[in-house]
Amino acid sequence: MIYLDNNATTRIDPRVLETMMPYLTDNFANAASTHAFGLGANDAVKLARQQVSELIGSEMHEVVFTSGATEAINLAIKGVAENYQNKGKHIITVQTEHTAVLDVCRYLENKGFEVTYLPVQPDGLLDLEVLKSALRPDTILVSVMLVNNETGVIQPIKEIAALSHQAGALFMTDGTQAIGKLQVNVDDLGIDLMPLSAHKFYGPKGVGALFIRQRRPWRIKLEALLHGGGHEGGKRSGTLNVAGIAGLGKAAELAQKEMKQDSQRIGNIRDELEKELLKIEGTRINGNAKSRLYNVTNILFEGCDSDALIMGLNDIAISNGSACTSASIEPSHVLIAHGLSETEAFSCLRFSLGRFNSVEEVAGVVGKVKLVVEGLRAMVF
Repeated sequence: MIYLDNNATTRIDPRVLETMMPYLTDNFANAASTHAFGLGANDAVKLARQQVSELIGSEMHEVVFTSGATEAINLAIKGVAENYQNKGKHIITVQTEHTAVLDVCRYLENKGFEVTYLPVQPDGLLDLEVLKSALRPDTILVSVMLVNNETGVIQPIKEIAALSHQAGALFMTDGTQAIGKLQVNVDDLGIDLMPLSAHKFYGPKGVGALFIRQRRPWRIKLEALLHGGGHEGGKRSGTLNVAGIAGLGKAAELAQKEMKQDSQRIGNIRDELEKELLKIEGTRINGNAKSRLYNVTNILFEGCDSDALIMGLNDIAISNGSACTSASIEPSHVLIAHGLSETEAFSCLRFSLGRFNSVEEVAGVVGKVKLVVEGLRAMVF
């Protein structure tokens, strides 16, 4: 199996697993226990908090550990809605956001909040003038993802954050697909809230974090989703997943050290794969080809059903959109927002590469894709 679905999840790095193993075997103590055994587990949590904070340029106390990005997104958006509704009940987000953000916003609409879903341009980028016109005195939060999970499009986050702050709104960016792959500094970009997930950058599943700004220009207050014990500064109660948190920390440390070389090597493989795939007649890239993450390409194959393509490529792991919506029979909301028709949206594949892919895999992948595309088109026409 050639694995090209790294935006869905990544293989755990062996060095991360090695870091986790002691906390799954001998060092199994509860990090909240006050005996020496528990204090040792707590030290592992402290180290991981430091490693994550160093990766994103925050302070340690601004990192709250969660079960993953989805929980972090819920904590951030619902927490702001609960705590800042005296200022207003207006939230702004984008039509191409991950469903974790969109579903929370729809939930809040049923609770009396007003949500503006901004369109994107055909290349997936947000028009800043459209954002300006949507901002209001009662806007309490703007949420725009840094890197799109389906197309890899990178939004101009620094400019978006500045506009949000000028209007008196908090700014959140979903960093799930960016952290560990791009250099991200929360202060440089003006980020107030940022969810992230370990399994997107070679860490374990079931653990993530939320950055919550606690320094100037403001200290953000969030209402907790989970109560009972007051863990994580009262923001997320529950016994800490010490092994997972240690793994997240190690993944963050490795990303900080190896991000540059990873980006160059993976980017070269992606470019070679994309170049060869685009030689197939009736193909084109979805999304902005320049403002895009180096590891992903989303390609339209005219006249081919993406599910049929995936079935035909049974020894290559690829996807036709977000793994979180794979049970849906609806076309990708991201590609529809780009202006694709339903038929076109059902004819696209996402190839997302990672640390464990090699350039030697490209020729085999391209050859198999070409054969399957030709076969499907012959059946249709």
